[in-house]
Amino acid sequence: MKKLITAFGLFIGMTSLHASSITYEGSEGLGSGKHIVFLASDHEYRTEETSPALARILAKHHGFKCTVVFGVDDKGNLEAGSSKISGLAALEDADLFVIFARFLNPPAEEMAHIEAYLEKGGPVLGLRTSSHAFKIPKDSPYAKYDFQSKVAGFEGGFGHQILGNTWVGHYGKNHIQGTRIQIIKDQKDNVILTGVGDNAFCHAGAYVGEPGPDFTVLTESQPLVSMDKDAKADSKKPPSPSTWTRHYTTKDGKKHRVFHSTQGASQDILDENYRRMIVNGALWAAGLEAAIKPDLNIAFVGPYQPNKFSFGGCIRNVKPADLAGWESPIMPKGEDHAPAQKKPKKKSK
Repeated sequence: MKKLITAFGLFIGMTSLHASSITYEGSEGLGSGKHIVFLASDHEYRTEETSPALARILAKHHGFKCTVVFGVDDKGNLEAGSSKISGLAALEDADLFVIFARFLNPPAEEMAHIEAYLEKGGPVLGLRTSSHAFKIPKDSPYAKYDFQSKVAGFEGGFGHQILGNTWVGHYGKNHIQGTRIQIIKDQKDNVILTGVGDNAFCHAGAYVGEPGPDFTVLTESQPLVSMDKDAKADSKKPPSPSTWTRHYTTKDGKKHRVFHSTQGASQDILDENYRRMIVNGALWAAGLEAAIKPDLNIAFVGPYQPNKFSFGGCIRNVKPADLAGWESPIMPKGEDHAPAQKKPKKKSK
């Protein structure tokens, strides 16, 4: 009976009271006592796979408490790009906010937690579509976070004001051209690139990156002529900035850390060099750069079985709680857990 109670207690520790979120409880490690909160809801790039995989690495290997907030449907199943989220109250004690979202219009009470976190200057790590994380009506009290915001002092919304770029555009043909991530030579000694080899391969196509004067650009995306990792570079597409750090400024004039990568699809983190860079970026953003080592453990925790990124590719009948624990597969497979029905093709962002 005692063993049963202990096991039940551990399960509760791995999950959240919120139906749309789960928490991985770290123990010992460089992140012990620190809390990372992920917001994971996009339509195409399988953040519902990327985010829990990264959260497990940071929790299991490095001791962070990691909460992942997902978009769900009315039945509580994962739904790509859903704005039905709950659990961002976790940001109240967060040491880092990791966002991988697209065109969300979350409930006002959830946006309030994001705004409070940013107003106090919490560090942010943004992946891929987070440049256009929010699509919010103009009559909303949170309209300034919209990716097309024209609100004075917050033009370009969350993407531009916090991450540095709102949506600019694809660079090359997504799903047809893979991407080689090339380290900027002048940044090879940057602490975030510790242990990171050059020429990481990402399945997601390149984005147009427009560096501001305050950016430290770490890598560039080189579009390839095909989806083969060994393909030649597209000679018509010179590299575009793809990973950078910057700081956003709060009302008190203080500056706060931001790390952003234009990649991050679930298949992208299969590349060890790319995955290491993201983990290092999280440590830097959280102020733990002194703990970054070239042999830092970045191995996946439990079965990682990423699906091909696409619209309509979200796996059906999976609840956040199904991903709790260290050994639950990301994602489950089988007849009941197949990609959702494909929706009409639309231009991706």
